[in-house]
Amino acid sequence: MSSTTNPGDGSQQVPTPETAGPDAVTPEAGTPAAPTPDAAALADPAAGGSAPEAEAPAAETPAAETATPETTTPETAAPETATDEAVTPEAAPPAGVVTAPAAEAASDPAQWGRVDEDGTVYVRTADGERAVGSWQAGDPAAGLAHFARRYDDLATEVGLLEARLKAHTGNPNEIKAKAQALADTIPAATAVGDLDGLAARARAMVDTADSAAAESRAEKAAARAAQVARKEALAAEAEQIAAESTSWKAAGDRLKAIVEEWKTIRGIDRKTDEALWSRFAAARDAFGRRRGAHFAALDAQRGEARAAKQELIAEAQRLSTSTDWGPTSAAMRSLMDRWKAVPRTGRDGDDDLWKQFRAAQDVFFTARAESDKARNSEQLANQQAKEELLAEAEKLDPSTDLRGAQAALRRIQERYDAIGHVPRGAMRSLEDRMQAVEQRVRGAADAGRVRTAPENPMVASMRAAVTKAEEQLAKAEASGDAKRISRARADLETRREWLAEAERSSRR
Repeated sequence: MSSTTNPGDGSQQVPTPETAGPDAVTPEAGTPAAPTPDAAALADPAAGGSAPEAEAPAAETPAAETATPETTTPETAAPETATDEAVTPEAAPPAGVVTAPAAEAASDPAQWGRVDEDGTVYVRTADGERAVGSWQAGDPAAGLAHFARRYDDLATEVGLLEARLKAHTGNPNEIKAKAQALADTIPAATAVGDLDGLAARARAMVDTADSAAAESRAEKAAARAAQVARKEALAAEAEQIAAESTSWKAAGDRLKAIVEEWKTIRGIDRKTDEALWSRFAAARDAFGRRRGAHFAALDAQRGEARAAKQELIAEAQRLSTSTDWGPTSAAMRSLMDRWKAVPRTGRDGDDDLWKQFRAAQDVFFTARAESDKARNSEQLANQQAKEELLAEAEKLDPSTDLRGAQAALRRIQERYDAIGHVPRGAMRSLEDRMQAVEQRVRGAADAGRVRTAPENPMVASMRAAVTKAEEQLAKAEASGDAKRISRARADLETRREWLAEAERSSRR
């Protein structure tokens, strides 16, 4: 029976078989399995897990073993009796197979040790040969391979410490202490290999641990400064948003994204982190207050706009039943201008208010359109009546019966003037036809006189006044102002009477 040696303390446990003395090794005893390459592989420094070098190879004790082990060192045991483990050839791994870190080349045990005829295993060091154990299980090469695996385990542990020191993972002081322990125990280790070189590597780690610790501190400080700079930039961005941004939704979404990014930034001391968070939280609160004030003011403005538009709606509804077409049309246009000047109250509310306002206007303008349609129908009938009178007047022949033609023309003119308005487009042509008939009758009368006097200036003036009054009436009708239309119509009737009287006076 045997147990493995803890590389960290340099001691070994040797069983005392029941059928042999303490210095004898039986071939039936087993040998512990050597560590596999996977178990000895270098740990990923970035993984942050527990370091493999912190664990020594576990001692294996078969269930059948009942002996109490005792501790023996090569210094206290004679070379011929110093027994490390009893190993059976069946349990020993093939000769030449060693386990070492991935970065380590497999050592050649024959270069660093030997097994003499009585089975004592020696290792060569700078101070000479030193007995490290006894191999009584058969082939000496297998014995060297067994002790070489012990060396490879130590080399793996040293390599792991070197990797951690280089990668600045773990506690540098802890690594330094473990390296010092290895440097102290490796020279006396029960292993076959370059123990001097391995111990030198351990001592080198002790010498460089302080500088590595300083580098580690510098890297951590740089990483911390970078993380602090990231949070300072985020806090500054939040402060700028709080002071300037008016894109309320986009800015709010960005502040939420900053919070999520903030959670991913770690490695900052609590005091600095809390100070930066206070800056960010203050900026976010300031933005929230400014946004709240903006929307409160906007709500107040919309309330005022809603009240103003409701007043315009009420006024439009009052005017919607008016039949004073001209003034009411002007008032409706004024209401529309005032409506456009009032700010919006929001998409839904503004649309509903607009529908109410437009409905009131539509009532009025529909009624006015119906009135215009009826008036146009009446004017068309008046046009037809005047055209019939003009056709009758145009049939008069003053050359055969001048007085009869004059009398008939006066009667026709009286009936013509009594007819109401005609469409504006037909007014000029009708008046031109009537004037042509008048000139033809007047020309016939003038031709019968020996001397012809020029047209009475009074008649010409009255005729011009009638023409001007007709134009004023047309303009009044176009405006839709009933009062203006009434005044223009009365003025035209008066001037026509004056013209008729002037023409009668001029003919006497």
